[in-house]
Amino acid sequence: MSGDSTESDVAQETTDDDGPKTHSTSFKIARALFGGVLAFTALDNFRKLDEMIAFADSEGAPAAERSVPAISGSLLFGGLGIAAWKLPRLAAGAVATFFVAITPVMHDFWSRDDDEEKEQHAIHFLKNAALLGGALAFLRVAQDD
Repeated sequence: MSGDSTESDVAQETTDDDGPKTHSTSFKIARALFGGVLAFTALDNFRKLDEMIAFADSEGAPAAERSVPAISGSLLFGGLGIAAWKLPRLAAGAVATFFVAITPVMHDFWSRDDDEEKEQHAIHFLKNAALLGGALAFLRVAQDD
């Protein structure tokens, strides 16, 4: 067996006797938790926009005055889209793009000299990597839905 999935295998992976697995209670809860937390984070970014812009600027983010609101908006769109499962491919793509764009810029633990600061940024980097993994998983499911 080569490990390649046939079309019927993929269809079986995304459906069961009750219809698409995206209609399952556990998937709806996962969407609500993942998307809801991301949307809350984005709203919090907007609530503390001046502080977030200053932080991004101090970390060397390009055009922080424009990029922070734009990237926070994409996170809000993505979080709400995943939670509601509306435009799920676009929403999951927006979330993945958010994490790919901000994580290495804002949490570059490898360039920190202070051990405590290095550890904190490493934790945030790894957390964001895990969230990126979740976004990619939702993107994959959305492609089949």
